[in-house]
Amino acid sequence: MVGNNSTGGSGDSSVTPPQTSTWIQKGFHGFLRRYLKRHFSLIGLHREGYNPAVATEGDRPDEPTIVYANHPAWWDPLIAHYLNDVLLAPRQFYAPIDADALKQYRVFEQLGFYGINLKSTSGAAAFLRTSMSILNAPDTSLWITPEGRFCDPRDASASLMPGLAHLCTKMCDLRDASGNSRGGRVIPLALEYVFWEERLPVCIIRFGNPFRPAENRSWDKATWNKNLNERLRQTQQELAVSAIARDAKAFESLMIGKMGAGMFYDTMRRLKSWIKREKFRAEHGERIQ
Repeated sequence: MVGNNSTGGSGDSSVTPPQTSTWIQKGFHGFLRRYLKRHFSLIGLHREGYNPAVATEGDRPDEPTIVYANHPAWWDPLIAHYLNDVLLAPRQFYAPIDADALKQYRVFEQLGFYGINLKSTSGAAAFLRTSMSILNAPDTSLWITPEGRFCDPRDASASLMPGLAHLCTKMCDLRDASGNSRGGRVIPLALEYVFWEERLPVCIIRFGNPFRPAENRSWDKATWNKNLNERLRQTQQELAVSAIARDAKAFESLMIGKMGAGMFYDTMRRLKSWIKREKFRAEHGERIQ
């Protein structure tokens, strides 16, 4: 996961968002829930962070939205698609991925992924056009991992690719059909995959507070890049504190997955509970509510 186009003086109005398939996505979401439950004991949202599903002061129902995240693992695009479905629906998910990778998995195009090639000037320009068309369309969200490579969640040394800062400067010019500003928000997201007491890992997430490009029109791309980086790293640090502390109470569950240690060990534990006339509890640690 790495990056559509504006009609209000911010790009080529002939460019439209990539086409997606509602029925393919519906089937994919059903598969994805089952798949994630088999591979994670839970997905937890930090209680103290921003929750995109809960309206706060300043939020507008259909303002253009970018979520940008750190990039710790292969799981990131699937987790992003799941988070969009449970926290930002009915917004259509979009995310850029490497063009060569997309050629191998064409069905991903129907899920909102679009190919980019940032190694060329034309590829970078195509990324900006497509991304701005997405932001200019109603009921969309754009998910980006601007580190551009896999990075440890505690590693803050990676610089952010410049495309995100460029998009932020362009968002100020997004207009509706009447010429009014459509606003826009940018939300940092920290992701970690950690092992706690269960056999399977947990996926923990924290959203930082959203901020709006229109409120910072005077910023150039360098200033944007600096602020984007600082906000993401701060959100990662806040998440890391709870990850290191294994603080289950700091999270609310978005998904409860498979608990327990495995068939043989759990069979013995069930037998022990039956003998002692106690209720069997599959999870080993404190369960997130």
